[in-house]
Amino acid sequence: MKSQFKERHLFNALKIEKDNNGQTSSKIQPINIEDLPKGNVTVAVEYSTLNYKDALCLSPGGGGLVRNYPHVPGIDFAGVVEHSSDVRYNPGDKVISTGWHVGERYWGGYAQRARINADWLVPVPSGLNTYQAMSIGTAGFTAILAILALENNGLVKDNGPVLVTGAAGGVGSIAIAALKKLGYEITAVTGRPETEDYLKELGASQIMPRDEINHSINKPLESATWNGCIDAVGGSMLGRVLGQMKYNASVALVGNAGGPIFSAAVIPFLLRGINLLGIDSVTQPYEQRIKVWHRIMDCLPIALLDKIATPAKLSDIPNLAEKILNGQVRGRVVVDVNQ
Repeated sequence: MKSQFKERHLFNALKIEKDNNGQTSSKIQPINIEDLPKGNVTVAVEYSTLNYKDALCLSPGGGGLVRNYPHVPGIDFAGVVEHSSDVRYNPGDKVISTGWHVGERYWGGYAQRARINADWLVPVPSGLNTYQAMSIGTAGFTAILAILALENNGLVKDNGPVLVTGAAGGVGSIAIAALKKLGYEITAVTGRPETEDYLKELGASQIMPRDEINHSINKPLESATWNGCIDAVGGSMLGRVLGQMKYNASVALVGNAGGPIFSAAVIPFLLRGINLLGIDSVTQPYEQRIKVWHRIMDCLPIALLDKIATPAKLSDIPNLAEKILNGQVRGRVVVDVNQ
């Protein structure tokens, strides 16, 4: 058994509760460490993040994600191990949590302490601090998984641009920065003209207004334009993109901000051999997570994280959650849970 840091008995957390009428509300309040869920690693959380899923968890009814109340949301966190009964971690180790329904089914990172299954953690890679790790977080992890999936399905350089939809969001921002470093040409789709300079600084060579592609047409095939696509939008935009892919090209689907239902013809699949790849960043096993974080360190320009990430406090989350649901948050939001 490993030595233990002395655990604080009370700590602050953003806690969601449901009243007798089924109405939910959230507020920052002290929690006893004995109330934390079961797990074999206790972490002193330093930073969490704000993601679309977090905003859904904070919305009325928990967005269909929260199973039980009271609940502490926050699907990402990074911090320092205080106690561990798992041989992989020692007190003082810096760790990252993403995925595995933490912050949805299980208490998450909007708290100064978290207790978690060791299999759901990975060490913070050498060369990163915990703030930078959360500047990447689930969004960056998802973006790199998408790039790996595209490359494993034939994506090559010098075969035309890669399309990134929802480009100014967290996944899109990191995908653009990584694709640029890897040598790909990128076209970024955004509905926010004010983000165009930001997207070009990250590496996009062309900007496409969302309205140009966010509607269906009665043509199963259009000009073969895109070498690959990372799509965070879904909905009608996805159906349109599929008809514009080059022969044997792939779309990596990472989100559904534009809606979960799309309409598409089978013709692009039959005549151009295209692929639609679903990206699951939630239930990746420990060994795969380690590999992906190593890949992140290889292909992501860490210096750009300061441009991508905006700092926030725990008390900022409810207001920012409304903004991210309305598409008003750029890049990543990193939450200092101790402020």
